[in-house]
Amino acid sequence: MPKDFHVTALFLDIGGVLLTNGWDRHMRSRAAEVFGLDYKEMDERHHLAYSIHECGKLTLDEYLDRAVFYTERTFSKKEFKAFMFEQSKPHPDMIDLIRKLKGRYHLRIIAVSNEGRELTVYRAGQFGLQDFVDAFVSSCFVHLRKPDKEIYRIALDIIQVRPAQVLYIDDRAIFVETAQDLGIPGIHHKGYKHTRSALEALGLSLAGQEKGIQEAQFSPL
Repeated sequence: MPKDFHVTALFLDIGGVLLTNGWDRHMRSRAAEVFGLDYKEMDERHHLAYSIHECGKLTLDEYLDRAVFYTERTFSKKEFKAFMFEQSKPHPDMIDLIRKLKGRYHLRIIAVSNEGRELTVYRAGQFGLQDFVDAFVSSCFVHLRKPDKEIYRIALDIIQVRPAQVLYIDDRAIFVETAQDLGIPGIHHKGYKHTRSALEALGLSLAGQEKGIQEAQFSPL
């Protein structure tokens, strides 16, 4: 870590850190089973179209026209989109941790993610991310995808901080490494316990706060 390292902001990935992924290969495999699709063909079409969708240059409907509804189906696009949205689940322990760290250390929280517009908007509202995330630097909004370094520069410009004042958390090592190339320290997220320990080692701990809460809850009247 830099000698002048002092965290004033957290850059966070969404899928894999705060929530499950938005639309990964496991979800696409389940979709193929549920809707009776040829997974191999759908996945090939997905890879040709999804990066453009994540960059905000294809709507979700347009992506699905290319990946799924390029031929007549027995189910509707509305049904398929509902299935896509239903795959998203929260990681409550991580959400709670980030909320508490923000409150205790007055941190600014910036989501830096690769995700399409419709899923970003749905997930931010459905799981209350808007309540504690100060800005969403999503690929669909800025038309850049990680690991393009420019997406991190945009996040830095938005909150006007130096790289050494930021800590970046992502479950993809390559994205952490890219941010580190810009001088942004990072944690490769491997689960709640791992990341919490890494944060504590950097001085971002909730230990005293939680002890105070417990004492307040159980102290005699």
